[in-house]
Amino acid sequence: MRLNPFNSNTIRVSSEGRRGGGFPRGGGGKLGCGTIVIALVAALVFGVDPGQLLGNLEGGGTMPPAQQAGTGETEEDICNSNAYSRETCNALSSLNATWSQVFEEQGVRFVDPQLAMPTQNQYRTACGVASAGMGPFYCPSNQTMYIDVRFYDQLARMAGDEGDFARYYVVAHEYGHHVQTITGVARQIRSAQQQNPRRANQLQVLMELQADCYAGVWAGRNRNLIEPGDMEEGLAAAAAIGDDTLQRQAGQQVSPESFTHGTSEQRMQALRLGFRGDDRACDAILEVS
Repeated sequence: MRLNPFNSNTIRVSSEGRRGGGFPRGGGGKLGCGTIVIALVAALVFGVDPGQLLGNLEGGGTMPPAQQAGTGETEEDICNSNAYSRETCNALSSLNATWSQVFEEQGVRFVDPQLAMPTQNQYRTACGVASAGMGPFYCPSNQTMYIDVRFYDQLARMAGDEGDFARYYVVAHEYGHHVQTITGVARQIRSAQQQNPRRANQLQVLMELQADCYAGVWAGRNRNLIEPGDMEEGLAAAAAIGDDTLQRQAGQQVSPESFTHGTSEQRMQALRLGFRGDDRACDAILEVS
């Protein structure tokens, strides 16, 4: 996917959790395969929502707001740390432009999310203390996407593809959770989970699939930037992180009741649905009994 260089006037990047230098593609400082796989297995195989691992998803808890690293880095410094950081900022700029237009078309006020690209193995967020092994996630308490770009190399190994669109899909999926937060969908899902704990995982799956669909909406509304093979890269990434696929890879029996993100096929279907470019189609994912 071809994205224009980021415009620092259209994005907000936080230095939360940053210490030390960047992690160039293929260079040192990269997380080992086992660390991320263990976290993914914990989060996706055993039915644990990464956000719930942090706690305080909707705010109001005892954890203090995320602490700034105090490095004096500017947005441009952070975004130009390495190739992955530049890609992530480019994606955020494009996502902001796309979703602000969607909301404007529907006469709804839109607020951009913040982006943090942590480089520590552990760091404090407004949703609690996070670890690098958790991979990318969104914290609604401060409306911030935490994208540890070291995850991208692991994603490439899992999906068998190093294409850039797979990485954009990750950012667009987390952005989808921001859309759910500002529309109130996320809060409604959390409330329903509390009222009916037996359906908690099922509802979490629906929420994740809608975020996949929203990722597809962004791609569908930017078809002019799509290159041959991009969609295949995104579908391969979606398939690689399906609950059933991860369970099999971990030597586990496929257990639908423990799913939190959906099967590989469901995630690919959601991405395809969104690719039509109509965000309202994604609402149908939540319309289940």
